[in-house]
Amino acid sequence: MGIRLEELWYTGHPLYLPLLPLSAVFAAAAWLRRRAYRSGLLRAGALPVPVIVVGNISVGGTGKTPLTIWIYKFLKAHGLSPGVVSRGYGGHARSWPQQVRPDSDAFMVGDEPLVIARHCGGPVAVGPDRLACASALLQHHRCDVIISDDGLQHYRLGRDVEIAVVDGVRRHGNGHCLPAGPLREPVSRLKSVDMIVTSGIAGRGEFAMKYLTMPMRQVRVELPGGTPPAPAQGVAVHAVAGTGNPDAFFNSLRTRGYRVHRHAFPDHHRYEMTDICFNDGLPVIMTEKDAVKCSRFAGPEHWFEPIEAELPPVFGHRLLELLKRYSHG
Repeated sequence: MGIRLEELWYTGHPLYLPLLPLSAVFAAAAWLRRRAYRSGLLRAGALPVPVIVVGNISVGGTGKTPLTIWIYKFLKAHGLSPGVVSRGYGGHARSWPQQVRPDSDAFMVGDEPLVIARHCGGPVAVGPDRLACASALLQHHRCDVIISDDGLQHYRLGRDVEIAVVDGVRRHGNGHCLPAGPLREPVSRLKSVDMIVTSGIAGRGEFAMKYLTMPMRQVRVELPGGTPPAPAQGVAVHAVAGTGNPDAFFNSLRTRGYRVHRHAFPDHHRYEMTDICFNDGLPVIMTEKDAVKCSRFAGPEHWFEPIEAELPPVFGHRLLELLKRYSHG
């Protein structure tokens, strides 16, 4: 059986060593590109409202989307009118940018933006050019702050606040850039961001983000016959995850007593009915990101777990301080 890249990145397997020359080239290219924007050789687009970028320096899931949703609701509660832009990975729309509504098709706009739209109920736009997305939001909505879900390396979109999200368990892996390691930019990039949020145990100077697991919901809500009881803890279940770090979801179920049959898929996987139907009577539990792509063909045995981020009050205070810095010019 071959070695997966994740095994090279996070287990210290020595097979990553031949890839180090390529990683050096990748890191140099990332540095040069960022330097070109900072020096003005390449120009970032400025917007008339502050821009908050939520991103990471590693590939895979670190919790950017739950944090984006938290920030949106926090700013909304403090009297602001935020809008969200995202890349829309996995979306197949023929034209961009696309406005995302709670009833949008995940196949067209991507799974994560649809989750954001359903949780926030506010303006969301997706597309490869986040600057164009933000401009579209400002044209059609009265937004006074833009939140970019992902995009720490999308320097074409000017930003006023940078927030990096770190996986508290896997951290930075072996510390190398792609392809020898999981990093999009060297760890030193974190010194230039405004705040670091860690999903799990936070290090010095970092803000800890916890996940609150909400009651399970059926993937397909319009099924006849009423709502059956959610799977009880301790039963055997099929667990389905097409995320950047599916083991985090599987482990979460195990810690609550479920006997898990794992079904891991690539991030942003396009599901078919055969992927989630096992015909053995066991419940099937998936992430919300997967559920938005399976609602058309899900049955009464399919459930998902919504999660909400929880941040310490000091994080919100610091965010408001940074936005005040923008308002003061």
